[in-house]
Amino acid sequence: MFVTLTANPSVDRTIEVDRLIRGELHRATGAHVQPGGKGINVARALVRNGLKARAVVPAGGADGDHLISLLHAYNIDVVRVRTAEPVRSNISVVEPDATVTKVNESGPHLSGAELETLCDTLMSHVADAEWVVVAGSLPPGAGEDFYADLIARLAPTGAQVVVDTSGPAFRTSVKAGPALVKPNLDELEEAVGRQLDTVRDVVDAAQELRALGAGKVLASLGSKGAVLVEEAGVWCANASAEPRSSVGAGDAMLAGFLAAGGSGPQALATAVAWGAAAVSLPGSTMPGPEDVGARRVRVDPRPEWDEKVRE
Repeated sequence: MFVTLTANPSVDRTIEVDRLIRGELHRATGAHVQPGGKGINVARALVRNGLKARAVVPAGGADGDHLISLLHAYNIDVVRVRTAEPVRSNISVVEPDATVTKVNESGPHLSGAELETLCDTLMSHVADAEWVVVAGSLPPGAGEDFYADLIARLAPTGAQVVVDTSGPAFRTSVKAGPALVKPNLDELEEAVGRQLDTVRDVVDAAQELRALGAGKVLASLGSKGAVLVEEAGVWCANASAEPRSSVGAGDAMLAGFLAAGGSGPQALATAVAWGAAAVSLPGSTMPGPEDVGARRVRVDPRPEWDEKVRE
């Protein structure tokens, strides 16, 4: 069983336009409303591919009711924690070249009691979990050590903990010793405090995170694929994709990595295949087996160290 916690979920609306021009009226060419949040996306991708996933989410108000109804449509085992303030709504505007302009609300302020209930609820639903994914931004009211404290509480359960977040909460979480972290390039740069231009730079930064406490680092690099750094080795992987929307692609990548065992080059290949499939789909649609298919992935056990990782 895979269990995910999305501390600041959302109802996501994705609008497709021919071209985004500031200050102009636009006619949408497509629109999609989907449940949002990194942990939720991971659960959606896993379930679409025949695996069992449980999503723990704080959800208040009418928008929270909407979020839960959307999740039930995906056959996810949903555990709701009711909150006083409503779930946030996010808007993504996507252009034909897959350029995404996002407007994210900050989310509801959760009280100390609500945060404690959220943690207690998660702890009561991980007895059968092999992996626990704590992911996404923190809601107002949560301190930067929220995920780090959860990692410490989860340690006696034997479940492997994955962290996918950003900012101060990410670096604090790394020090708590998660089994896996999945930063994108910007998040990795923020964590180590410098710009990363090459594969060597990314690997060096990932090794710094491992020295701080992370077991494995899966770094997503957009169209450049991904880099996996773990005790057994370093691998790079890439796959071609016809881009439509990058929203949620990193979450699909993480789901694919976990679905394939969460370690080694084969898991990395699966991760990149799922991520490339997600990029080819509208909105934050998670890929199923029919989307991943026989997608070709190139895995390199001897990376080109000086290869650029930016567009």
